[in-house]
Amino acid sequence: MDILTLFFLAVGLSMDAMAVSISDGLCFRKLRGSAFFLIAFSFGLFQGLMPVIGYFAGQTFSVYIKEFDHWIALLLLGFIGGKMIWESISQMRHPEEGVEEKSFTCRLLLVQAIATSIDALAVGIGFAVLDINIWAAAGFIAATTFLFSAIGVWIGRKFGSFLQEKAALSGGLILVSIGVKIFVEHMLG
Repeated sequence: MDILTLFFLAVGLSMDAMAVSISDGLCFRKLRGSAFFLIAFSFGLFQGLMPVIGYFAGQTFSVYIKEFDHWIALLLLGFIGGKMIWESISQMRHPEEGVEEKSFTCRLLLVQAIATSIDALAVGIGFAVLDINIWAAAGFIAATTFLFSAIGVWIGRKFGSFLQEKAALSGGLILVSIGVKIFVEHMLG
């Protein structure tokens, strides 16, 4: 695989992570520099780790993984996004109850990182078939995702001030949309 093909593959894999990073930047107003780094690092780590796992799992498990990876992404992102949408609409209907500031947790970040990196697991299986240098490819994918995720959080923070109260609704819609996109892409082949 040439470097240009690997670059486009890495960018494609990092798009879901970037979109979720934008959502995090929109929804969690108290994110600081360490959280920016943690988000980008977590998405990069999982996007780099999953192809390695997929590579070593090999073709033996490819049929089983491809059968349900899109369901996992849909359920995880749908649940998180749906919960954000529900809470946002509830807040808009009852503003007198006050705004409860949501905390960004490592547990939430872990679920997001796993949900957005499931596609990379299948890519790793493909790498095994093509006899790709998995360590170089995974490192490149991880670095690309780290960069795109950091940019995503920054974009979310910049535009979050314009959206104010609708940030959680927008973020939830983004997460649900990503889950549906992954699901539809896999269902349509």
